[in-house]
Amino acid sequence: MTESRSEVWGQRTPYGAGAEWPERVDVQLAEGVEEDDVDRWVASASVLHSNGDGLDIAVRDDQIVGVRGRRGDRINRGRLDIKDRFGWQATASRDRLTRPLIRDGDSLVETDWDTAMSRVVARSRELLENDGPRSIGFYTSGQLFLEEYYTLGVIAHGAIGTNHLDGNTRLCTATAGEALKESFGSDGQPGTFADIDHADVIALYGHNIAETQTVSWMRILDRLAGSDPPTLLCIDPRPTPVATHAAVHLAPLPGTNVALMNGILHQLIAHSWVSHDYVDAHTVGFDGLAAVVADYPPERVAAICGIRAADLERAAEIIGHAERLMSTVLQGFYQSHQATAAAVQVNNIHLVRGMLGRPGCGVLQMNGQPTAENTRECGADGDLAGFRNWANEQHIDELAKLWNVDVARIPRYGPPTHAMQMFRYAEQGSVKMLWVSATNPAVSLPELARIRTILSQQRLFLVVQDIFLTETAELADVVLPAAAWGEKTGTFTNADRTVHISDKAIDPPGEARSDLDIFLDYARRMDFRDNDGDPLPQWDDPESAFRHWQECSAGRPCDYTGMSYAALRDRGGIQWPCTAESPEGTQRLYSDGKFWSAPDYCEAYGKDLVTGAPLGATEYRAMNPDAKALIRSAGYLPPHEPPSPSFPFALITGRTVYQFHTRTKTGRTPELDSAAPDVWVEMSAADAADYSIRDGDMVTVASPRSTIRATARITGIRVGVLFVPFHYGYWDLDSREHDSREHDDRDHDDWAVPHDRAANELTLTDWDPASKQPVFKTGSAALIREATDNRGDTP
Repeated sequence: MTESRSEVWGQRTPYGAGAEWPERVDVQLAEGVEEDDVDRWVASASVLHSNGDGLDIAVRDDQIVGVRGRRGDRINRGRLDIKDRFGWQATASRDRLTRPLIRDGDSLVETDWDTAMSRVVARSRELLENDGPRSIGFYTSGQLFLEEYYTLGVIAHGAIGTNHLDGNTRLCTATAGEALKESFGSDGQPGTFADIDHADVIALYGHNIAETQTVSWMRILDRLAGSDPPTLLCIDPRPTPVATHAAVHLAPLPGTNVALMNGILHQLIAHSWVSHDYVDAHTVGFDGLAAVVADYPPERVAAICGIRAADLERAAEIIGHAERLMSTVLQGFYQSHQATAAAVQVNNIHLVRGMLGRPGCGVLQMNGQPTAENTRECGADGDLAGFRNWANEQHIDELAKLWNVDVARIPRYGPPTHAMQMFRYAEQGSVKMLWVSATNPAVSLPELARIRTILSQQRLFLVVQDIFLTETAELADVVLPAAAWGEKTGTFTNADRTVHISDKAIDPPGEARSDLDIFLDYARRMDFRDNDGDPLPQWDDPESAFRHWQECSAGRPCDYTGMSYAALRDRGGIQWPCTAESPEGTQRLYSDGKFWSAPDYCEAYGKDLVTGAPLGATEYRAMNPDAKALIRSAGYLPPHEPPSPSFPFALITGRTVYQFHTRTKTGRTPELDSAAPDVWVEMSAADAADYSIRDGDMVTVASPRSTIRATARITGIRVGVLFVPFHYGYWDLDSREHDSREHDDRDHDDWAVPHDRAANELTLTDWDPASKQPVFKTGSAALIREATDNRGDTP
């Protein structure tokens, strides 16, 4: 890649507050291909982050040869993220899975679809007969299409009757959904990316938007370059690009976010920077919040978080004087200690300041993956379809009628199983079959030695559905080759509720099939039927699946009834809710001060933010009979694994702009791989000096669980904190050849020892009590400098 890091965000197109963001059309084509050479452009959207940028796929000779940002799209106005510019090349990688694989002893061997699916069906029937539906679990992705999630949800909840269905969105944005439910009674982003155009203050909480959603950062940079630039606040222990542009950068010690947020709210209340008219008319719980945050004056918060009291006071003052406040939240809060409690306090700031539903006044509890929103809507992430409340019998009755199944078949014995609990059940042996689609838990889940042991159990029947032979697929009993983005049709919804359609551009390679076709093939072979004896699910193609989803969404917060494939193709992105009354979609929620929090309508009754204990219907009804927004509070508790004499550093993991998740796509893209080919550990200059470490030295990072080796990168990160990107698995993709016809892997000695690249070798098995999101950013670590021959010294 020839461009410098600073050029990732492209040229500036400055604009002022309230103006329309200017267009800038980015095009990236294969070498030697010009726009005039393209046979056709096929509508799609970004697939390697959650921004939902509208783009078109360039096809020449029935091959994808590039992408172009879609002019006029409401999300990106023609711009492309660096990963989208080059990531499309992965679809043509020479190691794509093209035929099913089945395990033969210690090896995976190629077979046909009938043989592979017969094994899956036979094991499914055996388990359902002998052990019941709770013996089968599904672990999916944030990268499939809406139609595929909904189909999977119907199969799991309506046909099989298992409660064990979740996605890897549990790892990245479960807290987003939970925080919205806690504050507003239902999921659904109150704000929109267009709020960037109007805000005078933009606060980013644990959100390195410059690297995770680069196009939205371009929009912020263009506002900063124009007239009336907004003031930026950054809360992040690292010196991110966001931090360099911020008026105030708060770098709290990892695990102390709740104390920090309580400190900000303390200042807002103490200085009367509160819209009491809004609070009185539209919220419940303010007095409880005021009582809690009274114990968090600046001096105490500064001591807990390791920041200056003056910086906290300045940040609160900026928020308190904002006229149009926009806030975004991501993994720095979601993957840390007391995740939901911290994220909810961001909502509280907007509620106490009365800043919702107006241009420039919105909260974006962000997503990490392109279709994370769809997993939550469709019930593929540990919830129920249509943002229905699992504890509300009427809502479950509605699903039974929609699917035309006996209501007793839909599990209601407890909340849908979250991913971390599902893997624990597999570890204990009650989940005996696990179907993993489009995700790689052998690299992405915490405490990988434990995860490898779970996935390698002979008693666990592991099905993996993917486009490459990932580290997880290598452990499977059956591997199903799937179609990639651009090789199938469907819709997906981004972080601000904008729905795009992605049309099929080319055929998948070999015998690979779309995820929808695979799920439907399974359902037909299992002979799932509804109450009338008709096939379940009741559709056979993406568009009919979408129409059934529209019926499921009708009258719910995520109402799609006003959309259609034709409208999405004609108009581009449309924000839900989209109904006959709002045919153009809905840009901002709660502009009328009305919330989706009525006791009979809400998606959830909420939880205790400290213990995770769920509230009951009676308790909720007494607390919020008038369907207001809920101000919920929590005190700070120390993290479970703070630094210690043996492990003196706080360890956090995260992302780089050039890679996505476990690099199954970006690691196979030459430009992206070469820009960030290997793992590193980021540390402060003071810590490096204490350990006699120079930039570029090889070091060992150890936690109470394992060790990895990484190159030292010295930055302005706060003292006492180490950062390691989590993308890197067990091997260098360029140096390892996969032979899918016969691969000896499951009992290979290499799997039995710690691997030295994957950050999640170090992370701990712990999760937030409310959202059940794993904790990746609050653990302890030690640092060892390795001997380096060229320096002639030893540690």
